[in-house]
Amino acid sequence: MAQGFATTAAGRARLAALACALLVLGIGLGGRAGAASIGGLQQKVSAAREEASSLASRLQAAQAEVAAAEGEATAAADREKKLSALLATGEEKAARLAGEVRRTQRELDAAKARLRRARKALAERLVALYESGAPSAASVILASDDLDELAARSEYLERIQQSDTDLAERVAEVRRSVTRALQRVAALKARVDAYNERLAVARAEIASVRAEAEASAAHLQSLAAARSASLASLKSKIGGWVEDIEVPEAASRAEAEGTVERWLGGPYSMPTYIVMCESGGNYGAVNPSSGAGGAYQILPSTWELYGGQGEPQNASKSEQDRIASEIWADSGSSAWVCG
Repeated sequence: MAQGFATTAAGRARLAALACALLVLGIGLGGRAGAASIGGLQQKVSAAREEASSLASRLQAAQAEVAAAEGEATAAADREKKLSALLATGEEKAARLAGEVRRTQRELDAAKARLRRARKALAERLVALYESGAPSAASVILASDDLDELAARSEYLERIQQSDTDLAERVAEVRRSVTRALQRVAALKARVDAYNERLAVARAEIASVRAEAEASAAHLQSLAAARSASLASLKSKIGGWVEDIEVPEAASRAEAEGTVERWLGGPYSMPTYIVMCESGGNYGAVNPSSGAGGAYQILPSTWELYGGQGEPQNASKSEQDRIASEIWADSGSSAWVCG
């Protein structure tokens, strides 16, 4: 606040140097007790950080593998989509073929029924011919009484012969129709069976590809999760060790500062070296030239401005500390010459 107890720059420098030296000494004395344990923790932190770096690299590699597996799974899904479309088309085609097979089967059944009727009719005709004998042209001529009867008998004979021929041809045609229908049904069944077999193979391929991709992705995700958990655990340990290091160091600094303050008459509301420079820590000190008083060498006008009563050097330690802390909060070290 003003030039106080230490009246020369050289004196202020010596006091500041003394305060700093005492502070450093206090830290050294307080820190040696925990140096060994802190050193061990620091070694653990260093080793753990190396392990964490290695784990992070492996985790990155696992994540790359997961990405590759997911890419394969995506490709498998695309292939499954295409095969599913093929299956849908194939199933539709198989349904049409099955309908055609059923329709052909009905035609075959109808042809078989016609064949049975034709065979029955042919068998009956053959029995009749066997029993009565087949009429001949000579018997017709001999049995006719006149030309009209001969013509009628001849026409009748031709019709019988034509009917027999037609019946035989019908039987042959029915046989050919049945043969063609059987061949067609057999071909359709073969096509349906072959297509269904291809559908079964496609389904098996889809299931195999999907299962393999899902298993690979699940394994890699599990591996990545395990590595991530290990990394998180290691980071937590590192954090705990760092705290274990920082707490003793902070305690050592605080203890050293407290020791110095006790030696120098503290604690004060601002750095000890400034107080020692301003007044030597004397709460009753007065600067005759400026009128500044107390341990913090506060000018009477400033003291009054911050609500102080009477003279600063006559106030209690707590009152001087309180007003000095307010000045320090507002202006920092710039309010003091030694700052």
